[in-house]
Amino acid sequence: MPKASSWQPSTLLASLAVISVLASSAWAQQPPTPTRIRGTIESVDGKTLGIKTREGNDVKVNITDDITVIGIAKTSLSDIKQGSYIGVSGMPQPDGSQKAIAIHIFPEAMRGAAEGFRAWDLRPNSTMTNATVAQQVTGTDGQVIDVKYKDGEKKVMVTPDTAVVAFVTGEKSEIKPGAKIIIFGAVKKDDGSLETNRIGVGRDGIAPPM
Repeated sequence: MPKASSWQPSTLLASLAVISVLASSAWAQQPPTPTRIRGTIESVDGKTLGIKTREGNDVKVNITDDITVIGIAKTSLSDIKQGSYIGVSGMPQPDGSQKAIAIHIFPEAMRGAAEGFRAWDLRPNSTMTNATVAQQVTGTDGQVIDVKYKDGEKKVMVTPDTAVVAFVTGEKSEIKPGAKIIIFGAVKKDDGSLETNRIGVGRDGIAPPM
């Protein structure tokens, strides 16, 4: 399995947490809502990235001087152990289980990051579950992983089509044309431009599957 990241928990947590805008007083200005972007870098002009999104749109995103790069590396199901902290992009099944589209393995420093179950935008009606592996068994149609989080638990069905990746330390040099990326939270500035200080880059040409 790729070497786990050595980032501090607070920094890593911020890179992946799904940010909620809380209700405020009527006269208070709400902070901007982050935008999630998936796509391919087509150009790099100084601090400005030209990105072709998965929807086919062309967008410009400015990166900050302190940009954090998250490497997203392919790994195997065997690297998921009892006690591993994972994120599951899934599709709800009639029996209440989640059919895993993709699983990402968090480094130990990120244990507890964005823990819980929520709606996700990978596909229509998809979900995200960040939780700890309670047990893992082999079934007739693949593997079943039971995961537990602070407010509940889910049964995850893993198929041969499920992508399995790990988060590893990335490098600025990976931000280049052709790189397949995910930006977890680009923020719209007052002038209408988009800016981010964190970007996930697929290693070896893979598209981040989450």
